[in-house]
Amino acid sequence: MAIDPSRFQTLNVVDTCSIWNILSSRILYSRACSAGCFFCCTEFVYYECLYKPRKNSTEKDVDLQNRLRKECKNGDFKRHHLDIEDLQDVALLQNRKNLSKGEIASIAFAKKTRQAFLTDDQKARKLAAEVMEQYMVQTVPHLLGWLYFTNRLGDCDLNQIIEEHKQCGRPLTSHFQEMYRTALHYRSML
Repeated sequence: MAIDPSRFQTLNVVDTCSIWNILSSRILYSRACSAGCFFCCTEFVYYECLYKPRKNSTEKDVDLQNRLRKECKNGDFKRHHLDIEDLQDVALLQNRKNLSKGEIASIAFAKKTRQAFLTDDQKARKLAAEVMEQYMVQTVPHLLGWLYFTNRLGDCDLNQIIEEHKQCGRPLTSHFQEMYRTALHYRSML
């Protein structure tokens, strides 16, 4: 899927890995919010983030969990319950492809509420693109690219975002660099 940084849906249902990738950089998260982006998650994802047992929990994990708790408490990151009917989309369940319940619930909720689904998991992206409009499936690097395209981030922000992201042990550095270059390319064509 080619990503167009000139377009980004601002209402997003976010899965677990993308929550960590968004919250890993305070700069990225604050600029996204000031640009009018709204993020929500299902209770399944909230459970996965904060209560699902982990084999090895690190200080970085605890820090990200505390950031999520704070954002939820402030009302900036909404949580939503699902009904059984929400999960009974047969096509969605038949094509699970070893996705977590949180990812399935997020896709179902995004589809039901006509919000974008924000994920950095390739299998989840592929499934979501099969059951939703492809432009409604987004990634955190796409968000970063859009913020650069719309001049909400400046050139000097990239290294700080990447450094914050690395400090939290997150894996998207090369994707951030690539989307930064893509956004600059799109901007140069204006």
